[in-house]
Formats: sequence, structure tokens, C-alpha cells
Amino acid sequence: MVQRIHGSCSSRCAYNSDAAIMIRVKGELRLPFFFFPFTLRSRSLMNRLRVAIVAVIALSVCAPASRAQLVDKPNTAPANAQQNLLQLRQMIDRGHAAEALKQLDTLAMQHPVPAGADTVRGLALYSQNRFVEADAAFASALKLDAHDEEATQMRGLTLFRLGKPTDAIPLLEAEHNWTSQTKVDPNYVLALCYLDTRRYDDARHAFAMQYGFGPDSASAYLLAARMLLRREYVPVAQAFARKALELDPQLPLAHALLGEVALAGQHLDDAIAEFEKERTRNPLDGGVYDRLGDAYTRAGDYTKAQQALQQALLLEPNSTGPYILLGKVLLKRQDPVGAVMYLERAEKMDPTNYMTHSLLGQAYRALGRTEDASRETQMAQKIQSASEPKIETVH
Repeated sequence: MVQRIHGSCSSRCAYNSDAAIMIRVKGELRLPFFFFPFTLRSRSLMNRLRVAIVAVIALSVCAPASRAQLVDKPNTAPANAQQNLLQLRQMIDRGHAAEALKQLDTLAMQHPVPAGADTVRGLALYSQNRFVEADAAFASALKLDAHDEEATQMRGLTLFRLGKPTDAIPLLEAEHNWTSQTKVDPNYVLALCYLDTRRYDDARHAFAMQYGFGPDSASAYLLAARMLLRREYVPVAQAFARKALELDPQLPLAHALLGEVALAGQHLDDAIAEFEKERTRNPLDGGVYDRLGDAYTRAGDYTKAQQALQQALLLEPNSTGPYILLGKVLLKRQDPVGAVMYLERAEKMDPTNYMTHSLLGQAYRALGRTEDASRETQMAQKIQSASEPKIETVH
């Protein structure tokens, strides 16, 4: 039986409380905290017991909460730091690298510096084309974590941009697979580094890996030939294209590439012959007609050039190349009015092509539109100057 007792407990109990609960068990009084019988004999003893009860109640309420705080409260500092770095990455991607660098300077004052901060700093500096400083940041990140895949790839890319392909190769060889943070295919950059260090077969293998081709297949040889020609390694490009045809005589675009190689060397008859072979094998490829028209233009056969380029337009109406070349051909044929028509169309499609503006300047000048001619010539010079590649000087 449970009783709430007010005033005195009994003739044997002098406890006085408005909220004390005592349990009577067979004529004896027991408190909820003590499950053995006791008898209160004096008021001083009663006061001491009252203090003890209050202390027990306080401990019973506070102790579990304190233990919960100690056990359950996580250490949120690392999580918060990583969240901050994620937000800084997003800032960099949105073009706010300068502000991100300011916040990274603040994070650098923490002890210890959050893991990954140097990598994010390198990304910010790289986005600003500050490659020397970016390289230092990625190097610092790798000292802290030699297995940082992103820092490894980005340092390799940075060294390539600094004109140091030999130094970039070991890094890109170590980490050439895509990760969640990869922005540029490391196999492509690795292949370019191989090209610049004259390791042509290694470059072919890297390009093949990028595209999923067999490393020694006809497709791999043709792909490598295309990349070699783009970087003006003309003799090697020709050898690789011929090897591709040897492995697969019906390989599409192999003759077209050999035609471009011949065109690059000003072997115009060979170029025309190769493009004609490609047209026979691949009659609906507008690019072949475009290249054929270019070859005829250089050879001075403007009638065949105009015919081929108009065929290219029918197959590729959204490509600016045939419009620009037709403008050039019509200027050669003393038809500036027709040239302006094609060139203005090309300018609307792509206003950033310097050749279009240069030819338009010539066409306007032939028509006596000197002000328009000067404007287009200046625009061509401005675009060409802005597009020139720049390698940062290493001090």
C-alpha cells in the first residue's frame, strides 16, 4: 500500500514533507529509494535524510543526461570542416575562386588544417590559371596523403599545363582512372604527355584506353594518327594511318586522314586522290567533301572546289567550314557579293572564328565598304591574338 504522508509520519516518524511518498509494508515505512525498513527517531536525523533524498533525486535525474551527452554527442568538427570544403568546391565551380581562397586562408589557421584543404586550394588556383601556385598546393596535399587520387591527377595535369610532360607522366600513370572528382580524362592528358616526349606507341595505348579500343587495333592506330596530326607530328601520323589501313583496308576515314596528312605537307595531288577514295567508301560524310573542296581550292581548281563545297553544305548545313571556304573560293573568282552572302552566314553561326572576319574584311574592301572592312579586320586580329596558347613562365 502506497500513502502520501503529510505532517508527522506517526508517533515513531517526525518526517515532514508535502511531496514525500512512503510505502507501508506490513506496518513499516519504506522510501522508494530504500527497500529495507527503517525508523525515523529524531528530527535531526530526519533532516539529514531529507538532504540525502534530494541528492539522490538530483543524481537520478542528471546523471543519465550527463552520460548521454558524453556518450551520444558526436565530434562534429571534422564533419563540419568537410562540409565547408564541399561548399568551397561548389564556389570554385561557380567561378568564385577568389572568395574560396580567402576562406581557405582562414581554414589554414586551424590546427590541424582540415584534410583535403590543400587539394581544394590547388583547384581554386588552377581555375585561375595560377599553375605554379596550384602545383605547390597539390604537392603539399600529396605530402599529407600520398594516396590522394584527385591531387595526383590534378598535379599531373598542372605540370602538363606548365610544359613539364616528363614530370607529369609518373603522376598520371599512377592515377589514370576516372574518379568522382575527375574533370579531364587523365588518359588523354597522359597520351599528350607521351606525344610530347616522343613515346608514340605509349600514346597510342593511352588513346586506345580512353576510347576502349584494343591497343594494337586498326582503330587505335587511326585514332593516334589523328591526334598526332593535330599536334603536327606529320610523318608519324602518316605512318600510323597507313598501318591502320594495313590492318583494316576498309576502315572508314583512314583515306581521309591520309588526305589531310598530304594536305598538311602541300602534296595536293596526293590529298585529292585520298579524299576521292574516301568519298567512294563514305559517300555521305560531308566532312570529306569539305576537305576535298579545300584541296581543290589550294590547287587552284575553283570550279571543282565550289562544286565539292556546295555538296558539303547539303550534307552538313550547320557546319561553318563549307561556308567559310565558299567565301574564300568566291573571292578568288572575283565574286565578293557571293562571298559576303556565305561569310555573313558563317559569322552568324560562329562569331568567334577569326578566318570568317578576315575574309569578310577582304570582301567588304572589294565592295568599297572600307569602314566595315576595317572593323572586320580588327575583329579578326583580336580573336586570333586571344586564342594564342600561353604557357606560364616558371621562375
